[in-house]
Amino acid sequence: MESRPTDLDRLLGDDRRGGNWLTWAVASVSLLTVVGLVWLWPRGDARLPASETLGLASGVVAAEVVSAEDGPCSFAADLFCHLVVFELLDGDEAGAQTSQEFEIATTAPRFRGGDRVVLNVVEDAPPEFRYQFADRDRRAVLWHLGIAIAAAVVGLGRLKGLAALAGLAASVLVLVAFIAPAILRGENPVLVAAVGGSAIALLSLYLAHGWHPLTHVAAVGTFASLALTLALSAAVASLAQFSGFGSEEAFFLAYVEGLQIRGLILAGAVLGAIGALDDVTVTQASTVFELDRANPRSTARELFTSGLRVGRDHIASTVNTLLLAYAGAAMPLLLLFTMSGMPLGFVANSEIVAVEIFRTLVGSIGLVASVPLTTWLAARVVTRGRPMPA
Repeated sequence: MESRPTDLDRLLGDDRRGGNWLTWAVASVSLLTVVGLVWLWPRGDARLPASETLGLASGVVAAEVVSAEDGPCSFAADLFCHLVVFELLDGDEAGAQTSQEFEIATTAPRFRGGDRVVLNVVEDAPPEFRYQFADRDRRAVLWHLGIAIAAAVVGLGRLKGLAALAGLAASVLVLVAFIAPAILRGENPVLVAAVGGSAIALLSLYLAHGWHPLTHVAAVGTFASLALTLALSAAVASLAQFSGFGSEEAFFLAYVEGLQIRGLILAGAVLGAIGALDDVTVTQASTVFELDRANPRSTARELFTSGLRVGRDHIASTVNTLLLAYAGAAMPLLLLFTMSGMPLGFVANSEIVAVEIFRTLVGSIGLVASVPLTTWLAARVVTRGRPMPA
């Protein structure tokens, strides 16, 4: 009877099972990612040029509402304002009070004593206008929500859940410490997104699933599908002649010297595809490995066919998730276009909508391609050269 490889063989990537070439492929991509991170890593403060160019606030402080009442506006006696007194909770002038008037209108904020807020600090403004209301202080709510979700993930996944949270933290670190500052420094957004996305994929996959052939398969499937997504995105974006100015934020960023606005579209498509690709490739690799474990006598063709059947069901829901995620984020915009009465074709043609359609479609193509590719790789790894599908 033919002996089956041990778990140690799987872990070390037994060459008979095609593990070595996968290990080398992952190692090569990892090396290129590290080289890219070192080469593109932003040096210096990326915030200063943007702040000076756009006139952004030089800082923020937390504050608490001391009092809030309605009365005549100081600048126009015939108008009514909401007069709010804030007490600064941090910063150089913590404990001091400042006030601001809000003309009463539908869109104007309303406050009550004890509300927590965030104030912008405008250094060059007169003392009475130095602190301006920016937003509500929601940090406590977000922290509590984050802790609750983290507890649920760890409670269900235990060590796997803890590793997944570590991968999430690493992804956030790459986004805020590398991708955003590097793009602001004038680096090519597509190159930065490709390097940063590769780092995110490697960190999230290997922190959550460890150094294992299953993870190698998922990683190679992710990178191959990501390359296809990037190539397709570049071709479609060129044909569609996107300007990059489909949103209000883009017009502000246009004043940042050296920033490549058009490249942000491709960068967004790459980063948007990473998370969904990780999900699909890990699921497909795990499915094939579990099928092989449940029935060690399965042929490569049987594993591939069964895994692909699961992948079809998964891809249908994942593509719909991508669409609804983009649609949910753009809900106010959808309402405005609906009110305008424009034909659907012209609504889709507007750049701000066309870009979201573009991201959904190219991301979906990458997801669809990842299913047979990852399933094929996994079937090859868990079988010793048994016949593969033609």
